[in-house]
Amino acid sequence: MEKNLLSVSDFIALTNQTLEYAYPSVAIEGEVSEFKVSQGKWVYFKLKDDTSTVNCFMTLWQLRVAIEDGMKVVVLASPKLTDWGGFSLTVKSIKPSGEGAIKKSFEILKAKLQKEGLFNPERKRVLPYPPSHIAVISSTAAAGYADFIKILNDRWGGVKLDVAHVQVQGESAPDQMIRALEYLNTREVLPEVIVIIRGGGSADDLSAFNDEKLVRAVASSRIPTLVGVGHEVDESLCDLAADVSASTPSNAAQVLVPDKVDLINNTNRRIMGLIPKLDSVYSREIDRTRGIIDSVFEAFNHKINRQLEVVAGINNTLAQLNPETVLSRGYALIRGVVSVGESIEIETKSNIIKAEVKDVKKR
Repeated sequence: MEKNLLSVSDFIALTNQTLEYAYPSVAIEGEVSEFKVSQGKWVYFKLKDDTSTVNCFMTLWQLRVAIEDGMKVVVLASPKLTDWGGFSLTVKSIKPSGEGAIKKSFEILKAKLQKEGLFNPERKRVLPYPPSHIAVISSTAAAGYADFIKILNDRWGGVKLDVAHVQVQGESAPDQMIRALEYLNTREVLPEVIVIIRGGGSADDLSAFNDEKLVRAVASSRIPTLVGVGHEVDESLCDLAADVSASTPSNAAQVLVPDKVDLINNTNRRIMGLIPKLDSVYSREIDRTRGIIDSVFEAFNHKINRQLEVVAGINNTLAQLNPETVLSRGYALIRGVVSVGESIEIETKSNIIKAEVKDVKKR
């Protein structure tokens, strides 16, 4: 009997050692009651079902979702016997269980972050269009990622792509995506936009994108973010925190880049639409140029005609002064010294007469 004698401390230590060996981690589902946060650091609550209750403890930084009394949750915890003889669960993680609880947690956290202004439109940034360097956070094995890459290449192509392969579902998914965001935001050469994508799934499948730390990481990214998670009807808190939200991974690719085929067709249509306008402008310019040329020619001809009239006037004057013209009117041209006894020459229109001056009368 004495050989098995233990002190209280030894008993508690032995019990915890046995529990740690047998149940290093256990998942338990139950309803939350007496939920409280102490000193802004510690979280206490009870987990219960119809017949039993167990105490739970965790640190506040481990609480990644919104919890309140009456909510059904699943905790991942280690059982432990406390030094004061109480039994409790040291909770490693907690998540809502069932659609009702998941929705309730979503609404509580959404209201909290909305009150902080995390989803305000004025915080949103415009994405570069089209970007030349994109970073993608997703599971490369997922169909949503394959759809995104196919549509991206079909629509545009030639985009530099950095891919961070992460889990997009499960306990470790939020932390993996947070680390990817931190890595991409600290690279020497930053991408122009970070795209976070995941295909459709149940509310529980998409719950990683309602993780408070991940939502805050998306909102605080120095690089603009585009989130495309689930189907068109799905909405996550990461969608609300991102600069731009897409309804699906395929829609994310459509939002990011234009369709080169549509762009070429639109360009051709615009060119074809411009041809009649150019023809009209060309015709108007031709008519205007012709009008200018006609005006110049008209002014030039007017000036020439005026000069011709001046020349004609001069010619007419010269013609009137021509001796032959004078002779034709009956006048005569006398050459020689008009003195008595001198010989002179008299030229008329038709004759040249030589004569001797017999008399000269002075006027």
